[in-house]
Amino acid sequence: MVDIIPGIFEKDWSLLEQKLKMAYGHTDWVQIDFADGTLVPAVSSLDITKFVGITHDFPKLFFEAHLMVDMPEKYIKPLSDAGFKRVIAHVECHDPRVFLEEARFESIEVGLAIDAGTDLEQLEPFLEEIDIVLVMTVEAGASGQKFMPETLEKIKTIRRNCPDLPIEIDGGINETTAKLVKEAGATRLVSTSFVFQDPTAVGAAVSTLQSA
Repeated sequence: MVDIIPGIFEKDWSLLEQKLKMAYGHTDWVQIDFADGTLVPAVSSLDITKFVGITHDFPKLFFEAHLMVDMPEKYIKPLSDAGFKRVIAHVECHDPRVFLEEARFESIEVGLAIDAGTDLEQLEPFLEEIDIVLVMTVEAGASGQKFMPETLEKIKTIRRNCPDLPIEIDGGINETTAKLVKEAGATRLVSTSFVFQDPTAVGAAVSTLQSA
């Protein structure tokens, strides 16, 4: 079964907590977006120390960090110490090699994301060194964007060349696009707008995406 991962991109800590409560019990993983204005214009909540308590408050959730930042290596240890189990940086960051080397010192899964407009050749040298690849199907930095169908070929190519690598998708995921990316080879779907569109029906939204 494909994993559905609610994505949370909030600057306000109270809103972030609210979405965690909505997702709790409906999924195993949540993705927290971190943005500091260096790689994308947006800025999110960056106080990682607050997550130390949060990961204990939600013991049945595993936390994944999506780092939309230029220097992701400086966040690795704080996130690991806070209880995050997976950290994903962007191949467009200052130096993905530094990020991967620093991540080896922590007991976490490590991945690289590739933005919708970035050529796959930029990611290919790292595919054998990562635990997961995240393919953005919109331009990184904002929720609610329209799915870009031209990214499907990128997913198909990665699946063909790396048959066992988990492929996560983020951007414009709904019941229609979920089916398209699954057929292309995706194994994990991050959804923000669709999953949280009705605060009382997060579980139903997750089920809809799983069965799409």
